[in-house]
Amino acid sequence: MMKKELLTLLLLAGVGLAALAQPVLETGAGKKPMSVNEWIDKDTGHKVVRLVSRPGGNSSFYFNNECFVPQKGTEGDIMVFTGGTTKGKQLFTINLKTKAVTQLTFRSKVSGEMVCPKTREAFYQCGDSIFAANVDTRKERFIYAFDPSFKGRVGTVNADGTYMACVKAVGDQEREILKQYPEKRDFFQRIYNAHIEHVLYILDTRTKQLKEVNRENEWTNHLLFSPTDPNVLSYCHEGPWEKVDRIWNYNIATNRSILLHKRTMPMEIAGHEFFSPRGNTEWFDLQKPKGQTFFLAGYDMATGKEKIYQMDRNEWSIHFNVTADEKLFCGDGGDPNQVAKAPDGMWIYLFHPNGDRFRSEKLVNMKNHYYKFEPNVHFSPDEKWVIFRANFEGHEEIYAVEIDKATQAG
Repeated sequence: MMKKELLTLLLLAGVGLAALAQPVLETGAGKKPMSVNEWIDKDTGHKVVRLVSRPGGNSSFYFNNECFVPQKGTEGDIMVFTGGTTKGKQLFTINLKTKAVTQLTFRSKVSGEMVCPKTREAFYQCGDSIFAANVDTRKERFIYAFDPSFKGRVGTVNADGTYMACVKAVGDQEREILKQYPEKRDFFQRIYNAHIEHVLYILDTRTKQLKEVNRENEWTNHLLFSPTDPNVLSYCHEGPWEKVDRIWNYNIATNRSILLHKRTMPMEIAGHEFFSPRGNTEWFDLQKPKGQTFFLAGYDMATGKEKIYQMDRNEWSIHFNVTADEKLFCGDGGDPNQVAKAPDGMWIYLFHPNGDRFRSEKLVNMKNHYYKFEPNVHFSPDEKWVIFRANFEGHEEIYAVEIDKATQAG
């Protein structure tokens, strides 16, 4: 009995020492580089780590772009990210188990956030040419070259790497607006008001055929293939959300487009759409009306039915994400200048569905983050961390916050 009690005391002491090893700090205090690579957020009690440590600035992908390639055995899952170099932005990989970082691309003017887990490749574009780089071997292959006069740019790759999608504005009017008004607040309304004809194309990566699939006088944007169905492409009508029927899905097999959500009241908005990891639901930010009542809504891809979860104003987030079983959600919050005008919304959140509402938990205090650089949350492949990007150390970096296992069960 004495031995057992002694062992228990030693174990408890060990736990206490381990906790003391993690400094408790205000995340991003003073906009200076943190003196440590991991700490406990003093306002939430959650462990935060700087995921990538390399000079030049680093950024994780946009919230709905696939960025993970699963491990083959036990060697660790891989995440693709962008990092600054003397040749501009390049693609890098990080092994999420070993934290080893490897540069994946070396060309100039690399662009694109397109990962195909099935082929284990990151697709990217340089000038008129598209390439794919294997995340394991770093071997590169040429995919396609646009005619220089086409001025096209791919935006997404499908679940098995057989199709890519791109959109092109007809004429030069859109490029001229962007050149004259480079800030979003200046070009956004102008491009929408112009109703420039846009053409949506599908590129077959096997036959090298570029096929026009949709043409209309709407600002087509936000291309995103389903993570599981190679034929399903999501796209949107860009512009003020209260004025557009935003979210559409095009099916390559049927050559049909459908509107996912039809407005039910004036000033209702729906947007920032994303697929669940298994592709069975397409989720989106829903406000009925704009800036007043806040929901996350999900369109069931099999039945067309919607489910919605309501949240409070402070819990609204610019972007959300979801686990594979759709039992946990995360959000990146927002500053008071966002559509929700939230007085206390600058947090990384974890959300638990509770009936038709979310029960929220604060993971990271983002009060020292400048929200023009959006955090864009992702769940890690093992769903034990929420990965996000931030500038609270004075430059762009990638971070992860640990999810409490006991909280997940709750």
